[in-house]
Amino acid sequence: MPLNREFVGREYPASATYEVGREHIRQFADAIGDQNPIYRDPAAAKAAGHPDVIAPPTFLTVLGFRFGFDSPIVDPGLGLDYSLVVHGEQRFVLHRPVVAGDVLSTVSKVAEIRDAGRNELMTLVTDVAGADGEPVATLTSTLVSRGTAVPRDTASKEA
Repeated sequence: MPLNREFVGREYPASATYEVGREHIRQFADAIGDQNPIYRDPAAAKAAGHPDVIAPPTFLTVLGFRFGFDSPIVDPGLGLDYSLVVHGEQRFVLHRPVVAGDVLSTVSKVAEIRDAGRNELMTLVTDVAGADGEPVATLTSTLVSRGTAVPRDTASKEA
């Protein structure tokens, strides 16, 4: 079943905020095998010009797991069968480093749904802001819905 193209432009604000803790950052750095001291030691982070430990750039992937139910992915009206999904692409634009103590909020938007052969590509853009409302990052992810595009021969017969 094809994805519902009426979802393009819909926004999904997170139902809560996410407070970034030093331990969250350390655990993430451990998970990715990055021993950089600015992710672990407040003194090292301050020596590098930061107010506290900072998170690795890809740390913001945790928000997708934390706010997974505040997403079009779980909206039945979209028509997405998650068993057919593979992750296509992920981009991070950091407007500033994520720092321990940040309280983050997110708004995700379905930016695009398009066909790519027999597949559909859905692009989600998530804006991440701090407690002050200032932008922290923009995350762009593309999901591939395998085999759900309307077949070309069917599409031409419907036209």
